[in-house]
Amino acid sequence: MEIASQNWFPDVWTMTINSFISFFVPRDTSFFPLFEKAAANLKLCAEQLNLAVTAASPELRIVHMRQVEKLEHIGDEIAHEIFNELGKNFITPFDREDIHRLISCIDDVLDYIHGASKRMELYKITNFTPEIIKLSELILTSAKEINIAVMELRNLKNLRRITDACVRINSIENHADDIFDHAVAKLFEEEKNAVELIKMKEILSALETATDKAEDVANVLESIIVKVA
Repeated sequence: MEIASQNWFPDVWTMTINSFISFFVPRDTSFFPLFEKAAANLKLCAEQLNLAVTAASPELRIVHMRQVEKLEHIGDEIAHEIFNELGKNFITPFDREDIHRLISCIDDVLDYIHGASKRMELYKITNFTPEIIKLSELILTSAKEINIAVMELRNLKNLRRITDACVRINSIENHADDIFDHAVAKLFEEEKNAVELIKMKEILSALETATDKAEDVANVLESIIVKVA
């Protein structure tokens, strides 16, 4: 009995320690796939917005706008899932604040894409100007760059690819600012109907703000790689 007791104690102690350690070890299988899922969902949503503003018919446009709405809701679900993981894990791949900021900023981009799409539908916009189309293209390009950068977070072997993506996102935001400023100036000069002016300005503003929020995502990504480099 004494020998059995001596053999039993180390096994139980080892199991207890292993269970304790496993509770605190970050589960990358929980976080990184969710980061990638959030970024991929953002890219899909931006693609649907771009398809909406270039649609060949009102009916097809509505189809794409419905997809934007659906993907925005999916983004909310992914964000909640990540926040739940933050609550369950003592140790995380990056600073908890950075994870929260990253997902919140991605969600902000989705919100403004959805906001622009919703206004287009509610305001019954039929004149999709070159500026609206160009801003939607820039949003899509930013979303693609975010997706590229987030995919590199899992192993952090190519930090240069992340920094290059962030630089391009910042450049896109500057370009979007210029387009927005010229579009609004043109709007005030040419649009005589005050109601139409307000409608178009709100849509342009939502689109431009989406690129601002994409830049916020880039800033968080840069913060993460500075801390882990």
